[in-house]
Amino acid sequence: MAETAHEPDDPRRAHHDMGGVPRYLCEAIDTEPHRLTEFDREVDALRQMLALKGLMTVDELRRGIEEIPEAEYHRLTYYERWIRSMTANLLRKGVIGEAELRASLPGETP
Repeated sequence: MAETAHEPDDPRRAHHDMGGVPRYLCEAIDTEPHRLTEFDREVDALRQMLALKGLMTVDELRRGIEEIPEAEYHRLTYYERWIRSMTANLLRKGVIGEAELRASLPGETP
């Protein structure tokens, strides 16, 4: 039996699963190539380094993105979701601590 698309409010559909949801089908998809910002490149390079060092897999990145609360998920850009996921994964694994993270943020004091 074929699976049918779930409605947006269906509890089986996660907030990041937007495929086939009518309210997202109204907007044309921009298929033109996009330039990556310096931030985008740095986040991608960091993800690659975390993978090379065995600190995070692509599956962990994806799961971390899927765990972002709905309002925040829709507010963040593509690479902001990545950095949010990577940060959460590194904190969860104890690779970095919350105090260390806060101290590294602009405008924060140790």
